[in-house]
Amino acid sequence: MSYLSRDGSPLSEQLWKEIDQTVVQTARNVLVGRKFLHIFGPLGIGTDSVPVDDIELLEEVFDDGIMTTKGRKHVEIPMIYDDFTLYAKDLEASKKLGYPVDLSTAAYSAESCARKEDKLIFYGNTKYGYEGLLTASGTNKIIKKDWSLGENAFSDIASAIKLFNQKGIYGTYSLILSPDLYFQLQRIQPGTGVLEIERISKLLNGNVFFSTVLETETALIVCSDPRYMDLVIGQDLATAYLEQVNLNHNFRILETILLRIKRKQAITIFEKSND
Repeated sequence: MSYLSRDGSPLSEQLWKEIDQTVVQTARNVLVGRKFLHIFGPLGIGTDSVPVDDIELLEEVFDDGIMTTKGRKHVEIPMIYDDFTLYAKDLEASKKLGYPVDLSTAAYSAESCARKEDKLIFYGNTKYGYEGLLTASGTNKIIKKDWSLGENAFSDIASAIKLFNQKGIYGTYSLILSPDLYFQLQRIQPGTGVLEIERISKLLNGNVFFSTVLETETALIVCSDPRYMDLVIGQDLATAYLEQVNLNHNFRILETILLRIKRKQAITIFEKSND
């Protein structure tokens, strides 16, 4: 029997295909981290940990016949999951009447998983020791001006890119915003006839994103080339069969993912002013 226990389920191959299509398409519409992070994998469900290197500290250390690697640690790849149920009576009605099975519960569950993935990418999980892009120590910080005024947003973002260049961090720069800031930039820049977001997007070669998991007034810019960071995927998003309870069928959508930050100076966070 496979890890996902599909062989033991009474579902048809066609229904599994429809579930997979629903789950993947729904998640794809929600996920933001995967739009700018390099994917390392999928490595398979059997890969439970990977090395995470801090490239600014990485070196082999030799001492009294023992060699170790400084700046490297092995980290467990956590699993993200969410469960849903399909009612037996609904499946039987669909079969008898010949109309498609309503997979709304699968779609909601896939959306929940996608949001959990992005939350782990941006905020990590302090309880279990995982750092996120916004919570990692040692990142760059810039005090954010009022982006609703003048050229403040463009100026702050240009300053962040300049800071990256001063630190020798070159590559693809991506700006990620909370929805309130993203829509705040959908305004005509005075004297230009151009939307502020268009000027910023052009500066970043179109790599501007917003995520609904971000708290209000949150903005960060990253250099997401794989030498600086990547997203490790063990098991990519998949649906497993759990059990049949009270005749109904329970499923689990799951994945194993880990954000690897290899150089924290490749992250710049725009902090709110205390004024």
